[in-house]
Amino acid sequence: MGVLSGMRVVEGSAFVAVPLAGMTLAQMGADVIRFDRLEGGLDAGRWPVTKDGQSLFWAGLNKGKRSIAIDMKTPRAREIISEIITAPGEDAGLFITNLRVRGWMDYETLSARRPDLCMVTLMGDRHGRPAVDYTVNPSLGFPDATGPVGSTEPVAHVLPAWDCIAGNMVVTALLAAERKRLRQGQGSGVELSLKDVAAAMLGHLGIIGEVEINGVSREKSGNALYGAYGQDFLCADGQRVMVIGLTDRQWRGLLNVTGTREEMAALETRLGESLSDEGARWRHRDAITAILKPWFAARKVDDFATMFDEAGVTWSIFRDFATALAEDPDLSLANPMFSRLEQPGIGAYRVPGTPMSISGEAREAPVRAPLLGEHTEEILGDVAGLPDTEIAALFDAGIVAQAARSGDASRMAS
Repeated sequence: MGVLSGMRVVEGSAFVAVPLAGMTLAQMGADVIRFDRLEGGLDAGRWPVTKDGQSLFWAGLNKGKRSIAIDMKTPRAREIISEIITAPGEDAGLFITNLRVRGWMDYETLSARRPDLCMVTLMGDRHGRPAVDYTVNPSLGFPDATGPVGSTEPVAHVLPAWDCIAGNMVVTALLAAERKRLRQGQGSGVELSLKDVAAAMLGHLGIIGEVEINGVSREKSGNALYGAYGQDFLCADGQRVMVIGLTDRQWRGLLNVTGTREEMAALETRLGESLSDEGARWRHRDAITAILKPWFAARKVDDFATMFDEAGVTWSIFRDFATALAEDPDLSLANPMFSRLEQPGIGAYRVPGTPMSISGEAREAPVRAPLLGEHTEEILGDVAGLPDTEIAALFDAGIVAQAARSGDASRMAS
């Protein structure tokens, strides 16, 4: 059933952060209702897509939700959505969105209908302007610190990190607001922005202090682990590995297996500094790498993989996505997080459930994403409380639509 079983959350969203938040809540047992335009939301066809144009992105971020397709341009549709958001129930009245529309889909308007509403709104920046990871990152400086040593071109990261963090902060904010409601009987309107999430992390990670106190704007360091020792090495078989010497234990394990203790001790004597300090390992990373590089260059990964694992060395092979999927057991069905799931319109493939394992709770298998509008009729009846005659009239007027359940996600039936 999941730890959040009984909770009903309404989601009006697009792209990564808020859909991720809704999916996270759904995978913990909440009934998450996503509403979209009749033709689908802004992310309905977002890449990656199948050869038939079905969005693997949308299917991935909407697992376990219910879907209603409705023409939000019409006044009646807006009224219905407002009724769904503010429907009665102790575990209802919870809304997450990044599509705030003043005058009907904002906290001030909706809380007038249900004063104990808990609503979380994610904006682009604190002024309400649009932003995505690929604009937030450049504005805060991360691409200028990413990439090969000595290069001058900025490198934008392929992982939408701020979206991922913001999505989980939306979950945290909603649960905090609901806890306040349970204890004080009061609703809350919570606002946060993607750029503020990133700016906060800039401070939390010490980067703001590094600039203001030390007068340093961090330079590119390639694949080196900032502030300690971590480096990539090319092996004799052409494979590349990443090895980490962040902690003292990791550092000692690396030296033991590579047999470079004496050479590192000689380096310490030349430097007049102990490499037991992680900061010293960072400052002298080039000299350390020069000692380790020949060792890796003379060996294939198979020559040392078992020794590294037995010695507890922290390391990994570099893989592309396809190789990782083929080789890494943590991406296989041996990992209880994964199941092979049939997604209508797409086919069967590996799908992750929640990465959380909660004591006393059985791990829930992932549930496929809905077809667009798949649950329109039941949501109108069970949540909005509309009579059958009105539901039929809404379908006839083209205000709502129901997905065909034949597996063709592109067809809508009225």
